Amino acid sequence: MVKDTSVEITHEHILKAKEILIARQDTHLDSLAERLREPRIRAIIEPMLAGLELGNVPADDIQFVLDLGLCKMDPQGGLTIANPIYREVLPRVLTVTPMASLPKIAPTWLTPEGELNTDALLQAFLKFWRQHGEPLLGSAVYHEIAPHLVLMAFLHRVVNGGGTLEREYAIGSGRMDLCLKYGTVKLGIEVKVWRDKIKDPLSEGLEQIDYYLARIEADSGWLLIFDRRTKAPSLEERLSTQITTTENKRFVTVIRA
Repeated sequence: MVKDTSVEITHEHILKAKEILIARQDTHLDSLAERLREPRIRAIIEPMLAGLELGNVPADDIQFVLDLGLCKMDPQGGLTIANPIYREVLPRVLTVTPMASLPKIAPTWLTPEGELNTDALLQAFLKFWRQHGEPLLGSAVYHEIAPHLVLMAFLHRVVNGGGTLEREYAIGSGRMDLCLKYGTVKLGIEVKVWRDKIKDPLSEGLEQIDYYLARIEADSGWLLIFDRRTKAPSLEERLSTQITTTENKRFVTVIRA
């Protein structure tokens, strides 16, 4: 990309090169799509993406993903994705079908000057989820993280106009963190799921997003709580937003969906 040796390599160059590698879908990256559908691999990757514990996974299956080079053991303990490119590729591969299933969405989140308006983006997401969210959940290959995948498919539509979407997830973290960057706008998003037999994740989520926003140097963000309990209220009843502040005075929009 940068052939002139007198030109300094910047962070933006690295990000662009990463996007080129991923978009190019070299054979070993492309083959991940088929691998991720294998039950023994899905049993490990799905809880990792969801931030859950692995559960009763056979040791042979863990060794299998290690031998494939898909995962590695973190020196500080626990299984993790083998490298940053794979960490980026895995969720993208899984969002292909939800992205293909998305309806046409007008970019109402952009200002006349082409900048991202986060308030307009919030309204666009709420409208999208109210009309299409639950029907699209069935298009996701990994059911435990179906809301995450549909959300990321929506956000990919947003960043296709010239932004980036970064993801962070880990075993046992209980969340997935997303950082949407578009021009000068940086939006931190924490995704949590309210499942049966656990308490409302609001308080834990506010602590976690407070830390995440500090790390990405953002003053505000979204805490998105997907209610997947068996007896959850209807979508119309539970879909809501509330603006609150964290312990360190960062503004967070809590979205219940």
